[in-house]
Amino acid sequence: MKKIQMIKLAKVIRSKNSGPFELTFDIIFKTRAIYEKIKKKKIISKAFVRRLYNVTGKKILNICYFEPAKAVKITIARSIGSGDVGETDVYGAQQHMPLVNAMINWGK
Repeated sequence: MKKIQMIKLAKVIRSKNSGPFELTFDIIFKTRAIYEKIKKKKIISKAFVRRLYNVTGKKILNICYFEPAKAVKITIARSIGSGDVGETDVYGAQQHMPLVNAMINWGK
């Protein structure tokens, strides 16, 4: 099975706060065909997010496939609230790298 890095398929991968206790990740794919294959194969799932971010299923609040933008939006609960003691990314804008580097099964 051929593996490919997520960044090769997406034109945008970003993270941001979704309130002080949640992070949202956006993946906008380069083409409709790529988006449809990702959606059909259910590549971006709770299991995928659990592995990448080492979180429990309860922490994964939403995974939404958004047709008009050829995008997937993932929302997870933050382990530490934005701005709390020990928190290292107040805006949540530096949390997308596991998605950028993720290797996914892409077929033959």
